Amino acid sequence: MPNRRLAALMTASALAASCAPSAPELAGPAGPALVPVPASLRVTEGAFTLAADARIGVRSAEGAPVAEQLARLLRRSTGYALPVVREPAEITLEVSGGQELGREGYTLDVTPAGVRLAAATAEGVFRGVQTLRQLLPAAIESSTPQPGPWTIGGVRIEDRPRFPYRGVMLDVARHFFTVEQVKRYIDLAVAYKVNVLHLHLTDDQGWRIEIRSWPELAGDDSYSQDDYREIVRYAAERFVTVVPEIDTPGHTNAALAAYAELNCDGVAREPYEGTEVGFSSLCVDKEITYRFLDDVVREVAALTPGPYLNLGGDEAHSTSPEDYEKFVARAQEIVDVHGKQLMGWAEITSGAVAQHWQPREPDRARAAVARGAKLVMSPADRAYLDMKYTDSTEYGLDWAGLVEVSDSYDWDPATVVEGIHEQDILGVEAPLWTETLATPDALEFMAYPRLPGIAEIGWSPATVRSWEDYRARLAAHGPRWSARSVTFYRSPEIPWS
Repeated sequence: MPNRRLAALMTASALAASCAPSAPELAGPAGPALVPVPASLRVTEGAFTLAADARIGVRSAEGAPVAEQLARLLRRSTGYALPVVREPAEITLEVSGGQELGREGYTLDVTPAGVRLAAATAEGVFRGVQTLRQLLPAAIESSTPQPGPWTIGGVRIEDRPRFPYRGVMLDVARHFFTVEQVKRYIDLAVAYKVNVLHLHLTDDQGWRIEIRSWPELAGDDSYSQDDYREIVRYAAERFVTVVPEIDTPGHTNAALAAYAELNCDGVAREPYEGTEVGFSSLCVDKEITYRFLDDVVREVAALTPGPYLNLGGDEAHSTSPEDYEKFVARAQEIVDVHGKQLMGWAEITSGAVAQHWQPREPDRARAAVARGAKLVMSPADRAYLDMKYTDSTEYGLDWAGLVEVSDSYDWDPATVVEGIHEQDILGVEAPLWTETLATPDALEFMAYPRLPGIAEIGWSPATVRSWEDYRARLAAHGPRWSARSVTFYRSPEIPWS
């Protein structure tokens, strides 16, 4: 299960860094257009064609749900029956139990006789299935039957992730997105081996999750606890761990408007719909603040099987440094009591994981590492998906600069901050803030084609990545997105197919 996997991320990151596979023998324009690029890929002779009488074989109960997911995916576009059987078949998925490639690694062999995908865990098989999808023609992503043929060239792939944390963050506080819209965002992201969904649930503009002990927090545009459970369940089926964020002590105007007693002066704040930051703060000296925080953390932790609970901590400009330190110390105790590990943005002064986001403040990342935290790398001038592509981009902001596809791809987490090295890094994340994004089409336009590049940075060894190779591979994904009705930016940097 993804929660058990992520609980061991600290040691997994060191393992991945120490035993990465060799570079591909052939990839890019001369080979399959795979994103992320595999750690090792060799093109072999012959090809396999999926026929109408093909079956999907799986030998273990553990791998059966992944086999059923693959069957459903292929049935909708091929129109084939594709029964799942408990024996070797034309497409065979094996949970082998060996740990040579780790929990998420896999091997994939395509020969004229068929496809064999093997991994130590069902999670690894699931990651390999995403590669198998990309080996098939783009029409495989269609929601209605297509004519085919469904031919895959021969390959031998051995693959595993560079970093154990490869996330996307979706801000549902500034603009709310429904359960079904979040599910689609998950589905599009897992195709690129993303394994964490960081949900920014609260901010000045809105509180988007039901807290039963404080019922006035959530409005009509919020998730009930059952809604949130459904997102967590859906993500877990796709081996994605949800990390909930309850931003504190700043970014709290929605809470301060709902409950007057959380304000130092006892006066409720007015609801806010603007884009300014840093003006709100919980009242650090009031004991009710910590009763409130304890209730929120208790309820959210009970709904969340993953190891992390994110308490934000960023842009708390209305909280004095002394009060900030006092608040974070109390918050750490509360998170510990409820069995979670504290995560926050780089400003946070405690916790297991800090997220580097402000390129102009590298000292915060170094300070987090010095106190023993791991880093999730999200430099805004590279990884923030809400930054405009160009001056003329309809959506987004530009405070961190303009971020074209090449800018979002051509960086390395282990070199972006001087003094931060591979062993200090848990992974990468692509945040998508929604001050200017109110529709699913706007989300997708800003995420694609940049999100796959961040995913590749998190998955693929640095030695096998290059911009020229990537832009050629990425071009072949345009038809895949079109088949899934994805609204994406046709960057002039990419030679779209």
